[in-house]
Amino acid sequence: MPMRTIVSWNTMIACHNNHGEYVESLNLFLQIFRQGLVPSEFTLSSVLCACAEKMAVYECRQLHCLALKIARDSNVFVGTALLDVYAKSNMIDDSCRVFDHLPEKSSVTWSSMVSGYVQNDLHEEALVLILKSQQVDLEWTKFTLSAALSACTALAATIEGTQLHSIVVRTGFDLDIFVATSLIDLYAKCGHIKEAWHVFSVMEEKNIVLWNVMIAGFSRHARCLETMILLEKMKNMDISPNEVTYVSVLSACSHAGLVECGRYYFNLMTEDDKLQPNVLHYSCMVDVLGRSGFIDEAWELIENMPFAPTASIWGSLLSSCRTHGNLQLAKVAAEHLFEIEPENAGNHVLLSNLYAAKKQWEEVAVMRKHLKDNGVKKEKGKSWIEVRDRVYVFVVGEYNHPMISEIYMKLEDIRKEMKKLAYKTQSDCDHHDVAEEQKEELLGQHSEKLAFAFGLISLPPGVSIRIKKNIRVCGDCHAFLKLASKISGREIIVRDVKRFHHFCGGLCSCKDFW
Repeated sequence: MPMRTIVSWNTMIACHNNHGEYVESLNLFLQIFRQGLVPSEFTLSSVLCACAEKMAVYECRQLHCLALKIARDSNVFVGTALLDVYAKSNMIDDSCRVFDHLPEKSSVTWSSMVSGYVQNDLHEEALVLILKSQQVDLEWTKFTLSAALSACTALAATIEGTQLHSIVVRTGFDLDIFVATSLIDLYAKCGHIKEAWHVFSVMEEKNIVLWNVMIAGFSRHARCLETMILLEKMKNMDISPNEVTYVSVLSACSHAGLVECGRYYFNLMTEDDKLQPNVLHYSCMVDVLGRSGFIDEAWELIENMPFAPTASIWGSLLSSCRTHGNLQLAKVAAEHLFEIEPENAGNHVLLSNLYAAKKQWEEVAVMRKHLKDNGVKKEKGKSWIEVRDRVYVFVVGEYNHPMISEIYMKLEDIRKEMKKLAYKTQSDCDHHDVAEEQKEELLGQHSEKLAFAFGLISLPPGVSIRIKKNIRVCGDCHAFLKLASKISGREIIVRDVKRFHHFCGGLCSCKDFW
């Protein structure tokens, strides 16, 4: 071109951005100055988008400075691009400053700020900003709604998520793939798998991401049969499963003890030339084998992996060794974990529990002393329950709750009913060197039992009791909650660190394999 205007330059920069050629965009921007042209707000916003993708913070700060010099910093396009770069570069405070000083904010600006909070794990701040946006009559976009739903998912904020769902329907975004994916993820991670399935089933258009989210939801809820059926349906629709799909399927096989199915899907994936098994797939397969007692085969798989085992793989092996009492391999796995994750107390606790199960109390004492000497703190068991829009937290051995007397009385009433059904405390689930009576007392103070009793007292009859827990449910609590669901006539949904347990009529969705 014999003559190039700033519009021509802007178009070329945008083209490079669209093709993922961000370095070329920055080089073109430098040439603009050599031509003696003044960049417009569109030039700056396009180049800032390139910086965001490359997380080029130094260049972003230079562009921010330039925007101030040429009085473009108050422009909504430039400001939105600036806060997006800062947010993606984990500089959320700078994003907030840019956002607060913008005189005009578009729906994209609000969406970018909400997304920024979510990307930086500031989920409560994201929901606060959503409330503010409603006060200024913001026009909802699919990006704003999706970011807000992601914040609800991270906080397991079911009520706020349901309210957002009603907004999704009112604004006509209920059939948008982007929003529907976030909705399915929200419901699945908050324990409402039926609602997640409803959102999925009404979608006329489904892409691989939507299928994967629903498959992951079923896997998380120990619905192994549904997981595999959905995989086959997806293949019948000529949508090829990808690496993400197989992670969910293998995880479902692991938590259902379906070793042959796990081997089948793992081999199916390795034989597919378009797919490359990664460390997550091997971690799942080690879990599939280890959980079902094939410890030696799991060890052989680790030894023959094409890459170095991660903490997740060693952790899976250690957990399986703890379950099946393989002390020799447990020590090997633990040694690797102590080296990779010296601050993770959970690894020490797993090995200590195995020593306790073997009645090797001297070794247990050594492990606990090691934790104390190194200042590594064991994570205390906690459970959360939401009652009337308020979240109540219980810890093991809780005595500070204002209704604690009523809670323990309710637990005692439940135990009396359980004894009529021949319930016995599984004292081997407590790993302290104390008498049986004391073990029973300690197990009776576990946080999920306290949360359940509080739910019985506080929630109306027939309402499901939903509990969240920060560590794995122990065997005694699992047996307790199964019988409690039968006695109380309530559905009890527990989300622990591994997955969901749906207790109903004396049975659990995990079929006692978790």
